[in-house]
Amino acid sequence: MVHKPANINIKNRKVSFEFELIERFDAGMQLVGTEIKSIRNGKANLSDSYCQFFNGELYVKSLHIAEYEMGTHFNHIAKRDRKLLLTKKELRKLDRKVKETGLTIVPVRLYVNDKGLAKLEISLARGKKTYDKRETLKLKDSKREMDRMMKH
Repeated sequence: MVHKPANINIKNRKVSFEFELIERFDAGMQLVGTEIKSIRNGKANLSDSYCQFFNGELYVKSLHIAEYEMGTHFNHIAKRDRKLLLTKKELRKLDRKVKETGLTIVPVRLYVNDKGLAKLEISLARGKKTYDKRETLKLKDSKREMDRMMKH
């Protein structure tokens, strides 16, 4: 009997409010055994995480993956830096964009694909100014109001 992976989809809700998302990439992650088990249980938090280059490799920092309940002394560290797995072409492109234009790389979504592998959707992003954030809130409020009117 083949075990079908759970539909895990952990989103970083704050990111679309704080940043203007420009281009998205799907990256694999270098994980240890207890980390993937915690992710499959939905015990991860993307809220304060960010991506950074170190020696030509891209790492996700302060991504919180809770310790696995059934883990023993072999359990992982909850907020360790994890290497992201991308092609060399994608890494060069991201590195160039970050250095040239002052963009940043933020994690958007953590999910488990059909093969049971944990993937991190990352995005090139530009920080929003305060007035852009207010504009986003206005648009969201007006959309909610329109939806409310349509239902009645």
